[in-house]
Amino acid sequence: MNRHLISVISLGVALFVQAAAHAQATPVVQGPEAVADWFTAGQAFIEQGKSLHDNNRRAKNVVLFVGDGMGISTITAARILEGQLKNKPGEENRLSFDRFPYTALSKTYSWDQQTSDSAPTMTAMATGYKAREGMLSVDHTTARGECRAAVIDAKKVRTVLENAAEMGKSTGIVSTARITHATPAALYAHTAMRDWEADSNLPVTDINTGAACRGAEGAVKDIARQMIEVSPQVRKSLKVALGGGRTYFMPNALVDPEYPKDKGRRLDGRDLTQEWVTSRASYGRASYAWNKAQFDAFEPAHNSYLLGLFEPSHVQYEADRANDPAGEPSLTEMTDKALRVLLKDPKGFFLHVEGGRIDHAHHAGNASRALTDTIEFSNAIQRTLDVLKSSGALDDTLIIVTADHSHTFTIAGYPSRGNPILGLVREVPAKDGAPLKNTLDANGRPFTTLAYTNGPGARPNGRPDLTNVDTTHVDFLQEATVPLAAETHAGEDVAIYARGPKAHLVRGSMEQNWIYHVMMEALK
Repeated sequence: MNRHLISVISLGVALFVQAAAHAQATPVVQGPEAVADWFTAGQAFIEQGKSLHDNNRRAKNVVLFVGDGMGISTITAARILEGQLKNKPGEENRLSFDRFPYTALSKTYSWDQQTSDSAPTMTAMATGYKAREGMLSVDHTTARGECRAAVIDAKKVRTVLENAAEMGKSTGIVSTARITHATPAALYAHTAMRDWEADSNLPVTDINTGAACRGAEGAVKDIARQMIEVSPQVRKSLKVALGGGRTYFMPNALVDPEYPKDKGRRLDGRDLTQEWVTSRASYGRASYAWNKAQFDAFEPAHNSYLLGLFEPSHVQYEADRANDPAGEPSLTEMTDKALRVLLKDPKGFFLHVEGGRIDHAHHAGNASRALTDTIEFSNAIQRTLDVLKSSGALDDTLIIVTADHSHTFTIAGYPSRGNPILGLVREVPAKDGAPLKNTLDANGRPFTTLAYTNGPGARPNGRPDLTNVDTTHVDFLQEATVPLAAETHAGEDVAIYARGPKAHLVRGSMEQNWIYHVMMEALK
């Protein structure tokens, strides 16, 4: 999602406060562990490992969690922040998926990118094939900007969601991004350009042939339309789609119900939100929700299909969600609702859940929102474990947690244990009991533990003095070395966590597209 600068954060050089900043005033919390605790915990880990065994049963259900942009440094920092929010040092904390028994590293390069965007990385996980930059679930021989539907149909590759639908299973998609954005769209759409989310985004003519494209007979469908006009199997199967992006489904003659300044983006005059309801009426009761009250009113026990689009574009960051004018559900609440719909199917289900705005906050150079969304992503995973356990479905469900790519997000310096992860670096003092002091750079100025290699946090006039700056403020932009309008993705491996049937197949260093093959092996 590297071309989407998030505009919600407007900050000057820094947020200066007159009082001493929280990051400097908060004392370091020392751990209460007895000497024997470290050894005992290590022995317990070994005993837990001895009890593990390969689970070769068939998975009735598969849940794929993707933290968009959730690199290993993001996991580490979010883990510490969550612990510190619980008044603990933080480093010893574990996110919900840290407890999964099987882990691996995922190589995220795409067919033509060393450092990838979300389209080919999610395509790899969704289809088992490495794809090209910006393309969704089509093979790498597809020409850039290919607009002919017949060509796209010949080049498309099947997704795990489409395969699950063919097996007769229910399917669902949940995201904090637009539901037409690259990661969720790779599961149901096939297109040469991830940006073609509404028909107004399609080019007027094909860049390769010069033939008419937008609105022309035989042209590829936009992504929102593809979600409505999927195959009959997928249409019946896709029970839940929850996220943002409702203006991509609305005609441009309609005003957004929550924000009067916004209108629909569709030029074809179609209201796809209503078409969702009518196209599924023959299968069961279907509903569309755009606010929290409508979402809450949807009862899975008495309804079969739910489309929820809670913002014109992406949904709110978790840090800002409480201020949403019409209210919108959290990622945890959306995941819970989706599970309760899908669990009704005796044949099982496939569910994808994306923490999409982790990526957006990183692009904006804003660690606080990225980490808060990562913690909420972890909360959604814990809720999934709880719901599946209470329904008796946990042992029949393969759960995979991973990321599509990383970011240029760093954790540096030598901060003392328990030092606020969003704060300034303060090292262990030379003498026990001595007060902690800010670590200073070569110019005598303090610096934060968290930073970015590039992005909007680069200061044009050199490093500012952060001594009296509240670096823990939600709007603070971490410093960056290379000035860019938006921070970029990073190319290192990301983590994979797994539990459930066939989870032991997640191991070692994996090509990202192998994740698809693990899911399909578990389902077959």
